[in-house]
This record gives sequence, C-alpha cells and structure tokens, in this order.
Amino acid sequence: MKNIGIFKQVEAAIINSDRLREAIPYLIIVVVSFFILQSTVVVMHEFTHSTTAWVLGDLPSPFDIVWGNPLMMTGWDEGVDYHKLVAEGRYIQEALIGGSPLLMHALIVTWSLIFLQKESLVKRKWLFHAVFWFTAANCMELIAYIWMRPFSSHGDTGHFNHGLGLSPWILFILGSSALVFGLYVFYQRVLPRAHALFARGNPVIEWTILGLSAFIMFLWGSGIRVMAYVSGPQRFFGLLGVLAFIMVVFLFRPKQENKIIQSS
Repeated sequence: MKNIGIFKQVEAAIINSDRLREAIPYLIIVVVSFFILQSTVVVMHEFTHSTTAWVLGDLPSPFDIVWGNPLMMTGWDEGVDYHKLVAEGRYIQEALIGGSPLLMHALIVTWSLIFLQKESLVKRKWLFHAVFWFTAANCMELIAYIWMRPFSSHGDTGHFNHGLGLSPWILFILGSSALVFGLYVFYQRVLPRAHALFARGNPVIEWTILGLSAFIMFLWGSGIRVMAYVSGPQRFFGLLGVLAFIMVVFLFRPKQENKIIQSS
C-alpha cells in the first residue's frame, strides 16, 4: 500500500509538471502578443483624439500627437489645447475630442464580443486569440477612464463631462452598467471558448487566461496605474481595480480544480 502511495505521488508530479510545461509557451505568447496589441490600442486612442481634433479644425494634422512609452502607457498626449477650446467657449468640441476614444473603445468591445461568439472561429484559434486579447486591451482603457477616473476634472472623462455640462455621475452610472454587462459576456460566454481552444482541459492554462485577463483589465491598465500616477483622493479609485480583480477571479474561476492531481 505504501508503494502504491509513492507511485501516485510520482504520477501526480509528472502530470502536473507536464501541465505546467505546456502552459509556459502559451503564457509567453500571450505576454508578447498583448504588449503588441496594447501599444496598438494606445496609439489608436491618441490618434482618435487627434483625428477628431483635426476634423474639427483644432489640429493642423492628426499626426501631431505626443509620443510616449508604448509599454508602460506613460507620456502620451493628443496634443490638443483644451484650455484654448474652453477659453473660446468651444465646449462641444472639447467634449467630442475628449470623449471620442471612449466611443471608439466601446464600439470595438461591442463588435469583438459578438465576433468572439461566432462558431466559425472554432477553426481559427489564433484569430480568436488576437481578438480576445485585443478586447481585453480595449476593456482596459474603458475601465481606466470610466471606473478609475470618473470624477476627474481633466482627462477624457473630465473634458467630455465639462464640454457637455454633465454631472460625472451620469457617465459613471451609465458607463458602469454597460461595462458590467460587457465583462459578464466576456467572462461568462467568451472565456469558456478560450479555455476550450487553448487549455483543452489543462487547468494551469485556464487559470493563466483568467488571471492574466483580469490583471490586465483591472490592475495593469487601471488599478496599479491610477495608484502610481494619479495624485489626490482620485488615486484611491485604484483600489476598485484590486477589488474587481479579486471578484472576477473568484466568480469565474475554472470549475475543474479536481483536474489538478493532488500529491497526497
């Protein structure tokens, strides 16, 4: 009986090490591809600002943006003189330029969530992979502005609210409602598809996909960044990211814990 127990421990160690070894390549692929997609989203965000300003006649060129760090998401600016817009009483332009990226991210997330549920993607797993993490990157931006900086007097939400003369609560409540619904669809309907395509029963990969997507959305692009770079009481909104991360990981955790073979 003792020998049987030893054999089971050896078998469990081999199986679990194989699962971990299988998960590492996918983890590397996710990290590399996400940083590429994140940089793409950041550039799209700033160019949406600048293009809107160019169309409205407030920038000489949509390429007049301030380039920053594409990995750490710092130092970027659309190059729009909002103080001049306010001084001239051009509040509608302020709202349109400031809020245009939020609309862009919302449209991308909406389309992506619909696209990711199509059955035709089952045979195109790497296209699914790209759209899945592209969706996470766009959700990251929406969460950063609507949940983390809803009452800021500057930034995208601040300019949008000020330009339209809206209470910050309107965007916060309506935006939060849409975000909660979108995140529910992402984790309840789309995440299982990602698990089926890439994990194929490996709980280590399932936890990797869940943990990384939640970390990206609620901590990397919002919670940690807000607590690190935003000053004043607004920085405490970053704690919402920590709470959201914990809740999502708990509520949508893989239901296959029994597949991880115990060594005892």
